[in-house]
Amino acid sequence: MGTEEFKKEMDMANWFSQLPYEQWVPTSVPGARPSARYKHAAGVADEKLYIAGGSRTGRFLPDVQVFDFRGLVWSSLKLKSEAYSGKGEENGAQEILPATSDHSMVKWGNKLLLLGGHSKTTSDSMTVRFIDLETHACGLIETSGNAPVARGGHSATLVGSRLIIFGGEDRNRRLLNDVCALDLETMTWDAVTTKQTPPAPRFDHTAAINGERYLLIFGGCSHSIFFNDLHVLDLQTMEWSQPEVQGDLVTPRAGHAGVTIGENWYIVGGGDNKNGCPETLKEIPLASEGLSVCSALINGERHLVAFGGYNGKYNNEVFVMRLKPRDALRPKIFQSPAAAAAAASVSAAYAIAKSEKLDFSSLNLNSNGVVNNPSEQDLAFEIDELKDEKKVLEFSLAEVRAENSRLTEKVDEVNGTHAELSKELLSVQGQLVAERSRCFKLEAQIAELQKMLESLQSIENEVQLLRRQKSALEQEIERNAAQRQGSGGVWRWIAG
Repeated sequence: MGTEEFKKEMDMANWFSQLPYEQWVPTSVPGARPSARYKHAAGVADEKLYIAGGSRTGRFLPDVQVFDFRGLVWSSLKLKSEAYSGKGEENGAQEILPATSDHSMVKWGNKLLLLGGHSKTTSDSMTVRFIDLETHACGLIETSGNAPVARGGHSATLVGSRLIIFGGEDRNRRLLNDVCALDLETMTWDAVTTKQTPPAPRFDHTAAINGERYLLIFGGCSHSIFFNDLHVLDLQTMEWSQPEVQGDLVTPRAGHAGVTIGENWYIVGGGDNKNGCPETLKEIPLASEGLSVCSALINGERHLVAFGGYNGKYNNEVFVMRLKPRDALRPKIFQSPAAAAAAASVSAAYAIAKSEKLDFSSLNLNSNGVVNNPSEQDLAFEIDELKDEKKVLEFSLAEVRAENSRLTEKVDEVNGTHAELSKELLSVQGQLVAERSRCFKLEAQIAELQKMLESLQSIENEVQLLRRQKSALEQEIERNAAQRQGSGGVWRWIAG
């Protein structure tokens, strides 16, 4: 059944029981929807999805929207300022909650906590705000201790009664890779000193906790690089490590979302500023960057819920995936051949299996990769899964071969270009040698000419001297001639 047909035929009162397993399905929502957005904060409480803030076309959003999973309807949450919550005076969310993007939302008791983010409201340190789910009161929580610098694009991971903050980008666009913790019982900040090599500074990554001990950091980006590395921080020894991950290759990305369910870490969407990640699930395109994904328990079954994001246009649809009661044991990418061939702007959903120590080989598997002592029904289920995975792997292999062929042609083309450039370089080098030789000859000729010019100057001086001597001689001859003429006249007068 196609997605559009499913949307039309879905029983609104019991829609969640009609969902297919492990397939993203857009919900059919009557009435108004919230503004499309990305880089918002999201959380689930009491079968409702809460969306706070976000960004759209460079503008921060101040609203809080609520999606009811039972009625499939959106509503806008009217917040009350903490100062007036006892009096019941209501105000618009924009008067109480600053317009914020790139922040985090964590459910703690009957409150939603909003941490950090970018907004026009300036603060030197990270702010913590709350929304009371019963009274809808909203306000700023006063914290103590060594509060971290204000930031957005960080990760916030709940470990017991502590929130672990990692990385992000401050308001001066400085990238961070520090670790700090907020004790939610006392609202006290503490800077965490770690050992070994930490992840490179980054933002828009995802984080998860495993075994209440290991903090996992995946992906994200700097201002020029997109990451697909996995780092682990042991919260007991405070040592960083980078394990070798087995299974399917996860492409570099930032702006993705992640959620843990049991021993599985689901990573959804993301992009690299050029296109969305090329994987998709059952041909349903999830908006790539800045989307949110949450885990929701609906009618006793676990579901993934994705909202918003950006993949060339801003999105405001709610996608839901119904998870099988028992997930596969190996890392798996759900991929559609049709979408993989066409999708430059679709996203991915990964189920990354992890053991307590991130040792994939520690799973109790027999030689066929199936859990020991399975029932006949489980065995048939595993066989069907293996067949599906085989198809996916065959298609992936064909894609890899095609990509390899394309890269080989590109390498040949580059090699040909390199050979031509090498020839041209040799020719230019020969011309340069000839020009240098010519320059040397010209310099020698110039030196000879300079000597000739110096000789000419000496000759000219001698000519000038001769001219002056000639002029003096001529003048003397004229004087002598004049004297002779005068003497001749006197003698003629005497003789006469």
